[in-house]
Amino acid sequence: MTDRHHNGLKTTLLFASMWVVLLGAGALVASGTGRSMFIWLFAVIGLATTFYSYWNSDKLAIRAMAARPLSEAEAPGLHATVRELATAARQPMPRLFIAPTAQPNAFATGRDARHAAVCVTEGIMRMLEPRELRAVLGHELMHVYNRDILTSSVAAAFAGVITSIAQFLLFFGGRDRNANPLALLATALLAPLAATLIQLAISRTREFDADEDGARLTGDPLALASALRKLDRGTAAHPLQPTQRMENVSHMMIANPFRGGGMSKLFSTHPPMTERIARLERIAGY
Repeated sequence: MTDRHHNGLKTTLLFASMWVVLLGAGALVASGTGRSMFIWLFAVIGLATTFYSYWNSDKLAIRAMAARPLSEAEAPGLHATVRELATAARQPMPRLFIAPTAQPNAFATGRDARHAAVCVTEGIMRMLEPRELRAVLGHELMHVYNRDILTSSVAAAFAGVITSIAQFLLFFGGRDRNANPLALLATALLAPLAATLIQLAISRTREFDADEDGARLTGDPLALASALRKLDRGTAAHPLQPTQRMENVSHMMIANPFRGGGMSKLFSTHPPMTERIARLERIAGY
């Protein structure tokens, strides 16, 4: 089962694109305002907040979902499945949590395998069969093993710094007589949009990776395809409210937890379920 979609290369190219946007916006600030020192200030703030969110990713995500620890006595089958998959991947056993929501969903977080946490919702425990749930857990564990929390944190930092530069341009740009006001205005408006779209593209690419690598870990791509079909219906029937806390962790979940449709699809952190399912069926030889 090879990475036929070259998702790792796509992620690298997307990060390169974000660098281009960042350097371009920074150059305009330096040439148009003479205040390039603010670029470094934004970069330092971005790095600091990224490090904090990355280092505490497990605590922040668990708190956002109001999840509690799930003991082995409560869910012996779930513990046994996660232990089996972690052992197969030669990784330590993660901590398990459960979130009190009817929405069927799951996520894994943590800065590395030794600090990993897997969270399932009450809804997914009721909806999926053991084989499908095992496939979902394989997908989530691969997010940790692929260091996707680091990838998403860095992407968020890039987007945050670019947005800060754009806001600086809106309020303080164009005061230099040699500055091009139209170029500054275009950068201020378009740079954050470009950064957001690139960040979302990185998130979607990592979802494809976790689907493929999770299918490789479990050896059962069709079980994950079946689970995704059910989760697509279940999340639509029980959407979560897009609060700031929930939006900060939504990209970690196996299914988009919010109600989708219209323009919101463009700004979704997840690729279309139909495309994910089709890829998994191709892996299985369908």
